[in-house]
Amino acid sequence: MDHQADTVGSPASGPAGHPRRAGVAPTQRRSGTAVFHEEFSHPETPFRVVGNIYYVGTVTLPSFLIATPQGHILVNTTYERNARVIEKSVTDLGFKFSDVKIILGNHAHGDHQEGDALVKQMTGAQVMAMAEDVPALRDMKPGGKEHPIDKIFRDGDTIALGGTTLVAHLTAGHTRGCTTFTTTVQEGGRTLNVMFGCSLRSPAVISPAVAAEFDRSFKKVRSLPCDVQLGDHGAQYNMHEKFAKLQEGAPNPFIDPASCTLEADVQEAMFKATLAEQPPRQ
Repeated sequence: MDHQADTVGSPASGPAGHPRRAGVAPTQRRSGTAVFHEEFSHPETPFRVVGNIYYVGTVTLPSFLIATPQGHILVNTTYERNARVIEKSVTDLGFKFSDVKIILGNHAHGDHQEGDALVKQMTGAQVMAMAEDVPALRDMKPGGKEHPIDKIFRDGDTIALGGTTLVAHLTAGHTRGCTTFTTTVQEGGRTLNVMFGCSLRSPAVISPAVAAEFDRSFKKVRSLPCDVQLGDHGAQYNMHEKFAKLQEGAPNPFIDPASCTLEADVQEAMFKATLAEQPPRQ
């Protein structure tokens, strides 16, 4: 299993006047066989997305804090080197990093879950994972650290803490255990459905088994209730454009049901194009 970063491009520019993004060049360097972009670890200004969900990730690698009265859930630790970045973002929002009780990840690639062991060490939180991604996570050992897995869940299982319940949906293809989480939040007197989408990007060569996984996943994602689309890469839900529109008292731009199938629509078209270009199997 390849645990290298999902090498997606970072946005060329961000919100006008943004103190972090002004003058930052998208530099990169090589780390083994992967290209590491410096923006993978460059802090993004933390902010409340909707309800009790907060953005605590970097410029290009999303992490989300789901705050509850009984402790917090952290979705996607990203690279191990980002643990202190995430900790500072959580603290800057007024929360205690030590109150993180559950660690989840969308899929078993290093740019999303490499930091699980260190964040568990820092917080004492439980690391939970979809069963199909466990083998790949076991192979992920930054600095020789064993990848902790305290609880294994399966398609349709729920993860609950402090009045917040997430449902784990297996949306395989990008990895065997690629997981889309859904939950609900309260915002402005409304109950909203939130989806933490997993990447639906297919590999360059698609086997029949992987093709079947993607066919199921595209259908499943489109069937899930969604008012707010989030995910493991900001491009899946136009994060930077929406962040630029956040204003006190204005309608929340992240409440955007029309964007809920954006990732599925784009990636399914690319998936079909890749399949069409592949030579027929003998």
